[in-house]
Amino acid sequence: MQFHFSNHVLDVDLRELTRGGESVAVEPQVFDLLIHLIENRDHVVTKDDLIETIWDGRIVSESTLTSRINAARRAVGDSGKDQAVIRTIARKGFRFVGDVQPLRGGGLARVDAPSSPGFAGELPHQQLPALDRTAIAVLPFANLSGEPEQEYFSEGISEDIITALSKLRWFYVIARNSSFSYKGKSVHHKQIGEELGVGYVVEGSVRKDGDHVRINAQLVDVASGSQLWAERYDRNLADVFAVQDDITQAVVAAIEPQLYAAEDFRARRKTPDNMDAWDLVMRALSHYWRVTRQDNLVAQALLEKAISVDPGYGQALSLLAACHTFSAHMGWEEMSKAVPVAERAALAAIRADSEDAWAHYALASVYLFQGRFDDCIAEFELALRLNPNFSPARGIYGVALSYRGRWEEGDRAAREALKFSPRDPFAAIYCGVAAYCQYIGKNYAEAIRLSREALRQRSDFVGAHRVLTASLGMAGSTDAAKAALQELRRAQPNISLAWLASGLPFEHEADKAHYLEGFRRAGLQ
Repeated sequence: MQFHFSNHVLDVDLRELTRGGESVAVEPQVFDLLIHLIENRDHVVTKDDLIETIWDGRIVSESTLTSRINAARRAVGDSGKDQAVIRTIARKGFRFVGDVQPLRGGGLARVDAPSSPGFAGELPHQQLPALDRTAIAVLPFANLSGEPEQEYFSEGISEDIITALSKLRWFYVIARNSSFSYKGKSVHHKQIGEELGVGYVVEGSVRKDGDHVRINAQLVDVASGSQLWAERYDRNLADVFAVQDDITQAVVAAIEPQLYAAEDFRARRKTPDNMDAWDLVMRALSHYWRVTRQDNLVAQALLEKAISVDPGYGQALSLLAACHTFSAHMGWEEMSKAVPVAERAALAAIRADSEDAWAHYALASVYLFQGRFDDCIAEFELALRLNPNFSPARGIYGVALSYRGRWEEGDRAAREALKFSPRDPFAAIYCGVAAYCQYIGKNYAEAIRLSREALRQRSDFVGAHRVLTASLGMAGSTDAAKAALQELRRAQPNISLAWLASGLPFEHEADKAHYLEGFRRAGLQ
């Protein structure tokens, strides 16, 4: 049985959905949902009916059901705003309203590509349509050592990178068997993009010389063929597996922010009316990184728009929560108003995808400002288990540790975030976190150095202005402290001793008193 609607064909027997003759990637559960809606298109299908049929009567959350409906809409070129194919009937359920023509028997005839010498009998490559988020392929790293027995090492690097990238829930990562089919072949990046449906390719080479190994890696935009990032790593092979782990962590931590930047650049080229939820999140993320009040407001507006397009979109919800907690921490929003909004968004993000490290990062930040320190630390550590290369979680984990008085551990977390993602757009934040940790440890000279480095990278970063002011006050640099306080007041006009005492989540009164003393010596009242 085949169902034809619009320019789509849904083949029940082959379990295939095509659009304009091109295959559309659909998750099995979403495919079953589409079949059920189409087969029952003569009436409204209730939520209970869907749960009974698709989930065999198991209890599922409202957000899970919504996310599957939204995925089904995306698969057939529809959206929650248009509802031209799958319509929500308020308080009733859903109905497939597209014009459907069922056909039994053989499939649609395909137009064969003209035969060409050397390719007789081969099927033409099909270009896969874009998915609802960016996809990446990691090609097998080339073994340049001239030693066939070293293939295991070069392949191991590639496989580890695939595994690590798959923990980035905001991207699709092509499975090993598909990407490794290009091993030993010279294929243009654009062709790989068309055949695998990916926007980016990670590739590289491994050259071993005695106990030394050199690994080159690069990230390529398949549409333009441009190299977005490249790095060379030289290591001694004392422990092969340790080297593989080290290289994998370094590569993935470096690639993630480059992917976000590339997606933001792509989204910028679209008109506002043509941006989907993913584009809106990528644009919002670029503003979130900039750590200014105006950018934070712009990010929130973009995320609210993304959520209006797709109410169950976990990525938008988690980033919205993070925006609100960061804004409150910087003194731009009232903590009492921002934190409840952030908590609702973070919990909704976890309901949408409980395996997304960003969602747990957002909830951890909420718990920090609620004074739920044990829950906060647990959520940050869960985020890092889900994605050990997630530098923002590692850096802000350092903040949480320092507010608990565990400044040495916090400093180590911030420096690890810097080490593994030195070009991270949040690098100034990590410097600021390390600076605050050094202040708690009463190492004022190092706190001054690190806060100045943070301000060199992001001159409007309020947190660094705060640490610099207090550190100069404690160091006895009276004139410099007064000048720093003036700059802090420009960045955070509502700064006061009362705000610091009530707005920051110190676990120990001694740490609060120590921090406030630095500001008093700088002249803050």
